[in-house]
Amino acid sequence: MKTADESDAMLLKDKYINPFTDFGFKKLFGSEPNKDILMDFLNQVLPEKHQLTDLSYAKSEQLGLTNENRSAIFDLFCTGKNGEQFIVEMQKAKQNYFKDRSVFYTSFPIQEQAQKGDWNYKLQDVYLIGILDFTFSEDASEKQVRHEVQLKDQNCRVFYDKLTYIYLEMPHFNKREDELNSNFDKWMYVLRQLPNLQERPGALQERVFKKLFEAAEIARFRPEERSNYEESLKIYRDLKNVVDTSFDEGKAAGFDEGKATGFEEGKAAGFDEGEAKRNVEIAKQMKKLGETIEKIMLYTGLDRDEIEKL
Repeated sequence: MKTADESDAMLLKDKYINPFTDFGFKKLFGSEPNKDILMDFLNQVLPEKHQLTDLSYAKSEQLGLTNENRSAIFDLFCTGKNGEQFIVEMQKAKQNYFKDRSVFYTSFPIQEQAQKGDWNYKLQDVYLIGILDFTFSEDASEKQVRHEVQLKDQNCRVFYDKLTYIYLEMPHFNKREDELNSNFDKWMYVLRQLPNLQERPGALQERVFKKLFEAAEIARFRPEERSNYEESLKIYRDLKNVVDTSFDEGKAAGFDEGKATGFEEGKAAGFDEGEAKRNVEIAKQMKKLGETIEKIMLYTGLDRDEIEKL
């Protein structure tokens, strides 16, 4: 077991927290004193018509209409001044059916708007903002960071503009500090580079970034916060390692198989096998951490019997 000094020494190799950890994300964006940080970030991501002047935090756990319905636990759930609802999710690794999960999540704030008695079914806007520490496989060659998705018809005209999914594929953002041309660029740079920095960059002198860097500085944490962050960082690194290792092993197996069955078929088999093995390893790790069967099913796509047998 680490002593307090050993724990501090490990943490203080980094000056600032990793925002892709659960603790780091909630520390920076999930508390009332830092509401202005979250609003500034969202205003760089949201379209002009929904720039925020205020917001309120709502409970992050949403329950189904009956006890038999599944529940959803969001990273952040908040409501704008005019009633718009925002789900903000930090996604650390690829998972099966991630897009399905996004749609499932947005069904909760939609159902929540239902009114008893006579009601004309008018709905407020719902946004899901996903900050992804991975890229969608179909976007590997595009290198586009921000993706905005709405329901469209066969002629690509927007059919319904009150349900919007915005995904930020962070691995595609590779600008240097001297290439930051907008506040959006600055936010992407912070999210991508924060744990690698030793001081606030000269390009990030706005008041909101001053407050963010102060909130992110590990040396300012109370002992309990340091302990919680260390545990959150360990979970993040373990998960990333499990995902990367299992995917690479499965892909390598596919390449070997490709020598006999044809390169393209073998490569496809490798990706499939990598996905399957990765999901099993993630499920094992989540079971060790005491996560519920329902949550493991959601993250991995495995069924209940498979998970219980692990």
